[in-house]
Amino acid sequence: MSDQKVVIITGASQGIGAGLVEAYRKIGYAVVANSRSIKPSDDQYVVAVAGDIADPATAENIVTTALERFGRIDSLVNNAGIFTAKPFTDFTAEDYKNNIGINLGGFFYLTQRVIAQLLKQGGGGHVVNVTTTLVESANSAIPSVLASVTKGGLAAATKSLAIEYAARGIRVNAVSPGFIDTPIQGGATPEQLAQLHPNKRTGTVEDIARGVIYLEESPLVTGEFLHVDGGLSAGR
Repeated sequence: MSDQKVVIITGASQGIGAGLVEAYRKIGYAVVANSRSIKPSDDQYVVAVAGDIADPATAENIVTTALERFGRIDSLVNNAGIFTAKPFTDFTAEDYKNNIGINLGGFFYLTQRVIAQLLKQGGGGHVVNVTTTLVESANSAIPSVLASVTKGGLAAATKSLAIEYAARGIRVNAVSPGFIDTPIQGGATPEQLAQLHPNKRTGTVEDIARGVIYLEESPLVTGEFLHVDGGLSAGR
């Protein structure tokens, strides 16, 4: 087995996911990067695995590829997700299916396989779940029940998994972003996003990447929620 550490990152083709690929490469990790539309990388230590994370077969393919290319898995960042902002009574069955499939199904299928591999390797490893501060600090201007149902599920699972596997050396943490300047924001300007944070600062991809890398490099931290949200979780 190579000494080089290996991380799997979902939702890796743009925004926060693409920033995480870059951040992990800077600290020497090989990366297995997934999204539905991801393109091959010129970097020999970044392997792209295209596929819908809501499909269990995609999770199997990601893990198999990681082991075939790099021989091990050390970390997983469950970054893939969708955000559907609608009044509660306007959500459709398709909205529900998509949010559950991607936000929860993708986490479940892949994390289960990754933890099984970490145990097979003898224990140790790290899982980071990307949630949202809206789970804890709802905003009347941004109706987000499906985000709360799905990302709230990830939040609960973070603590549960952290305790279940703590004695085996597997850490599980979460990063809780505020309003970050990425394509998922649907055209909001950085200035508009800044006004949603108590400190009036625009959230960037780099802010989230720094948070994830902090957790990656903090061996005593598990079961933790790192809020990278300009103070949103503290109040308004």
